[in-house]
Amino acid sequence: MTTETLLSIEHVTRTFGQADRLFTAVKDINLTIHKGEFVALLGPSGCGKSTLLRMITGLIAPSAGNVIYRGDRVHGVNPYATMVFQSFALYPWLTVLDNVMLALEARGVAAQEQKARAEKLIDLVGMDGFESAYPRELSGGMRQKVGFARALAVEPELLCLDEPFSALDVLSAEALRGELMELWSSGQLPTKAVLMVSHNIEEAISMADRIVVMGKEPGHIVTEFRVELPQPRQRKEPAFEALVDRIYGAIAGRTEPEAKEVGTPPGAPGMTRILPRSSVDELAGMLEVIDAGSGHYDLYRLEFDLGIEMADMMQTVEMGEMVGFVEVKEGDIHITPLGQTFTEASILTRKEIFASRARRLPMIRWVMDMLHSAPDGLLPWKLFYTALSPEFPDELAERQLDIAIDWGRYAELIDYDDDDQTLSLDPSGGKSTPPIEKSA
Repeated sequence: MTTETLLSIEHVTRTFGQADRLFTAVKDINLTIHKGEFVALLGPSGCGKSTLLRMITGLIAPSAGNVIYRGDRVHGVNPYATMVFQSFALYPWLTVLDNVMLALEARGVAAQEQKARAEKLIDLVGMDGFESAYPRELSGGMRQKVGFARALAVEPELLCLDEPFSALDVLSAEALRGELMELWSSGQLPTKAVLMVSHNIEEAISMADRIVVMGKEPGHIVTEFRVELPQPRQRKEPAFEALVDRIYGAIAGRTEPEAKEVGTPPGAPGMTRILPRSSVDELAGMLEVIDAGSGHYDLYRLEFDLGIEMADMMQTVEMGEMVGFVEVKEGDIHITPLGQTFTEASILTRKEIFASRARRLPMIRWVMDMLHSAPDGLLPWKLFYTALSPEFPDELAERQLDIAIDWGRYAELIDYDDDDQTLSLDPSGGKSTPPIEKSA
């Protein structure tokens, strides 16, 4: 493999908002991509993988640091890179041929050349015969093939893929992955390197030469793995499975001490931990599987046995760590004595156990403290949302509040009236919990 450098990312940081509403998506990222490489970015939801991809293609600019392509700093849209999104992003009123030709027109290709070049690309991705079809007539896999053809129309040196197979069913995704690898391996793609964001570890190992693992809060690079397995790669081979284990371990990390695991309340010094997108039902289901497996599980095997995507499972794992029901170490998950007690308890006892842990979480405790301080114990949802906005971007602030309400309602600590959008303490549990003592 040549060592010719195409892309260099130097100490890149990206923030959103300003002043007291500043949110750091990625911080101090350093990454180099060479000619001939297929690189995959892996990491938990919210670690800034897509944000990084958008800075590389020039769709957004870094707040600090430099994105450098072939020695020149990228200003505006990167003319050497193009993106394939997870959504198909085709114009529904245009035919397959017109969708691909549009990309050529945007790049200033002469009108007499557009059709011939577009037809060649459509044939390259296996869509010959569908030139006159509209997107509504195509399956998801076929639409994504058109998306690839349109991206390749501008002959990018760097092809950036943002979870390009995640919107497809399993069989279509597997077929398209195979076809893309065939084109890449045979040199038929007019690209010199590929950078793919993925949430699927097996997908990344199957396709990439190098895997970059990112962590979150804020997004940063944790480690890299070189994939030296011959193509085509066999997922059942011991070396493949061993690499899956190592990468899972890097993504999951290990359970931190409780003070660091749960973070600090909004507005207080320290890091406010983001509540993961999971529910008590999902957590309970995962705990039951782990408990039935002698109390511990390989995370890779757990994903397979639960039948869910890695990204979704890791949200539930993080929830279990926050409430002290599981511990993670070196790619394995272990149920704690408290988690085992929760799993084997009755419905009402489960609520009590979860309530005892949920009220310790700074985000939920912060909500309860504000309700304790209200004269009538009742406050509008909008007030909490406004208070959270300095901590998180708008969409994330809303999601954090909704998760806190869901967990608090299950634990019978918080009530929510959807009609007038107000929160109150649950009379069965909330008012028996004293407010947090403020340190001197």
